[in-house]
Parts: sequence; structure tokens; C-alpha cells
Amino acid sequence: MRISTSSIYNANVNLLNQHQSKLLHTQQQIATQRRLLTPADDPIASARALQISQADATNSQYAINRNAVQHSASLAESVLQSVTNLLQDVRTIAVNAGNGGLNSSDRQTLATDLSGRLDELLSLANSTDGVGNYLFSGFQGRTQPFSNGIAGVQYQTDDGQRLIQVDSSRQMAASDSGADIFMRVKNGNGKFIAQAATANTGSGIVSQGVVTDPALLTGNNYQVTFSVAAGVTTYGVTNVTPGAAVPVPVAPGTPYVSGQVISFDGMQFDITGAPADGDVFTAAPSTNESLFETISNLITALRTPNPLGGAVAAADFTNSNNQALNNLDRGIDNVTTVRASLGSRLRELDSLQISGENMGVQFKQTLSQLQDVDLNKAISDLTQQKITLEAAQKSFLAVSGLSLFDFM
Repeated sequence: MRISTSSIYNANVNLLNQHQSKLLHTQQQIATQRRLLTPADDPIASARALQISQADATNSQYAINRNAVQHSASLAESVLQSVTNLLQDVRTIAVNAGNGGLNSSDRQTLATDLSGRLDELLSLANSTDGVGNYLFSGFQGRTQPFSNGIAGVQYQTDDGQRLIQVDSSRQMAASDSGADIFMRVKNGNGKFIAQAATANTGSGIVSQGVVTDPALLTGNNYQVTFSVAAGVTTYGVTNVTPGAAVPVPVAPGTPYVSGQVISFDGMQFDITGAPADGDVFTAAPSTNESLFETISNLITALRTPNPLGGAVAAADFTNSNNQALNNLDRGIDNVTTVRASLGSRLRELDSLQISGENMGVQFKQTLSQLQDVDLNKAISDLTQQKITLEAAQKSFLAVSGLSLFDFM
């Protein structure tokens, strides 16, 4: 078979190009330390590496989201710790205010102190996360949640919680509704509130009361009315709710004994002291009372003297003060519950963060196995390919020098 000189040249050039291409590919693998330079190197591994890279990027974004939630939740917990301390201080002031030895000037001083605490509580309720988002404003992170006006402190935003995706199957709140924390605190004992009428002229003091049987609670409004005749004090309990099925739970004329329990329709409380003829005490379902309103009412009670004076004035203030103490206790419990929720979120975030970090390590290890080059093998291949290329070049040089004219 005859082989032309051009065929020899073309074949050798193609062979040299192939060797140079392999050598360049191996050299690039070593330089980048990547086995997969293009999807053509290993289509299956390339597709798998793309999936792992996307999953790793998503996992990294979840970590960023978790850090954001953790930042907000930690700040909120710190603020609520300050709120708890403030409410405990206010409660201490309320206890001190019940000291019968205090004069009008002393109470004015306590009221001034409470006014400062009220402003501090408002400032804490309007706390931000450091970048302009309010911690307790629901969905409206840029809107100040609380404002103080003629009608008292009002909540201006919504009840939402800003949710952030912290894992593939978990969303977590990065904010809380200020209304649930500061505004919706059940007064009384949480089920009903027993209180004295403002027009009372006796020295009767009503207790917070307890629920003896939740199944008997009707949700109706009741009125305890006292009568004093010939030195004998009696009372009766009337259901004043329109259309009530049982309008008289306790018949009028029931003898009154100071401190003896008054029980009806699953509720029980006592009245101590000496109620006057016509004095009225009410028992009604608990309603929401804000922490701001509780403190404001206590300030008003401290600053408002009772013109009747004596035991009547003392009882009037004691009833107001006891009501404030009850509401403060429930407010502290409410804030503590929210703090417990925040603590649970922070603990879950720590767990998710650890899981996310472990998952990130697994993703990177898998990517390394799919993409990274084996340097020992690559260097060995590079050396072998270099020797092969040099041999091909030398042989081509020898073949290209062949000519019949050299033998003539």
C-alpha cells in the first residue's frame, strides 16, 4: 500500500494535537484542582454536582435566615426581660402604696415614679431590631406599634407575625404582636373580675376570687347589693345580664359576715370590712386590659383623694390597688409566657443551626468527591502524557526527515 507524504504529515499532526489536548486538560485539572472542567468530562457526576451545589446554596440561605430570626428573637427576649423587671418594680411600688402610713405627698411621689415607669414601658414596647424594624409591630415592621394620646396608649399595627423560612419544612416567627404581649391581658383572675363600685360609701374590700367549677361559669354579669338596717348587714346577688335564665343566684337578705365567701355559678370571692347601705360590688367576665391602662389606673388612684376620708378612702384605694396588683401579676405571667415561647424558638434555632452545619459539611464532602481531582493520579497522568507527547514529537521528527534524495 502506498502512503503519501501528506498523509503521514496529517496523521502525525492529528496525533500530536490529541496528545497536546490531553496534556492541556490534565494540566488544567491540576491548576483548578477540579476533575470536572466541563459536563462532558462526566455527565452523570456533573448533573449530581449541580444538584448538590443548589442544595448547598439553599442550606446556606437557611443559615442566613436562621441568623436573622435568632437576632430578632434574642433582642425581643432581652427587651421582655427588661419589661419583666419593670413590671416587678411597679408591683413593688404598688405593694408599698398599700402602706396605711403613707400620706398624700408620699402617694404623689409614688405616682410620679410610676409615670416614669409608664414612659419606660412605652419605650420598651416600641423597641427596634437595630435596623429600623419594630420588634412588636406584627407584619408592619416599619410602623411604630404604640402611641400615647388623649385616650391612652393605643396599638396601631396588626396581629401578624413575620415568618421566615429557616429550614425546608419549617417557618419561624421573627416578630410578635405587641397587642398579645402588652394589650390583651385578662383582668381579675383571668376568668372573672370582682370589683367595688366607685360610688360605694362603705369600707368593703373585695378579693380577687377563684373559679370553683369552670363548667358552671355562665359568662354573665352579676351585682352584689348590700343593705344595712337596724345595724344588720345583708346582701343579695342579682344576675344583671339581660335575658338571664337565673336572675337571682343569691336571694336578698342573706346575712353578711366579713370575710365569709360568697359563692355562686362556679365563682367564689369574699368581701371584708363594713359595706354601707346601697353599696354595690360587681362580678363580670374578665376582659382585656393593657399593661399601660393598669399602670395608668394605679397612678390615677394614687393621685385622686377620696373626699369621704378615713376607712372609706382606705378601702377605696385598697380595692383599686388590689385590682392593679392582680392585673400586674397576670401581665407578668403573660410576658413570661411570651419569653418562654421565644426561648423555645431560640433553642430550636440552635438545633436547626447545628443540623444545617452538619448538612453543609456533608454537601461539601459529596461535592469534593464528585468534582475534586486526585492530584496523585493527575500528576502521574501529566508525566505520562508529557513523555508520550515528547516521544510522538521525536518520532514525527524522524519520519518527517525521510527522503529518497538523501540516498542519491
